[in-house]
Amino acid sequence: MASPALPLPTIPPITPPPTTLESVLHLDSTLTFPSFTSATAWTLGSLLRQRLLQFPNPCCINISLAQGNHLLFHAVTHSGTTPDNDSWVARKRKAVLRWGVSTYALHLKYGGDEAVFAAKHALGPEERGAYAIHGGGWPVRVRGVEGVVAVVVVSGLKQELDHGVILEVVGEMLEGMGAGGAGGGAEGEKKKED
Repeated sequence: MASPALPLPTIPPITPPPTTLESVLHLDSTLTFPSFTSATAWTLGSLLRQRLLQFPNPCCINISLAQGNHLLFHAVTHSGTTPDNDSWVARKRKAVLRWGVSTYALHLKYGGDEAVFAAKHALGPEERGAYAIHGGGWPVRVRGVEGVVAVVVVSGLKQELDHGVILEVVGEMLEGMGAGGAGGGAEGEKKKED
């Protein structure tokens, strides 16, 4: 007699990101870390990978500092990623660094129309391919520090999910650090980095 089939575990869905530009920009600027070190990047990258391993899609996760392209974390979730994932990572990262907002915010601002985006910023045929306005590139900010400190990129899911998983994991991580999900904690607090 065959044993009854065990139910498959249900994968918790990724929390979808906001759908308005104003809400996305608000989160881009208020989800702030109290500090951001290589250890913070490792923890964040590992948490993202752990969350994304629940899905069958092969994904790439990349975290690098804004200055000097210093790579702090790079991993894939499953076999099947290609050099194209790395190209998406580079293009999303470059867009975040140039405009200081998430690639999902850029997507919403230009309605996903890359031609309009390129025309607005006078990007020639060769330069326009250097930037991606698809969700999954996110600016890391540190309380009391002006500008983008690092960039987190996820590539491999639909753009809303690439962006949503970053917001979900960052929000949970900040809550676990006692920093609050939306930039909570003491304003202007500075900590020495490693």
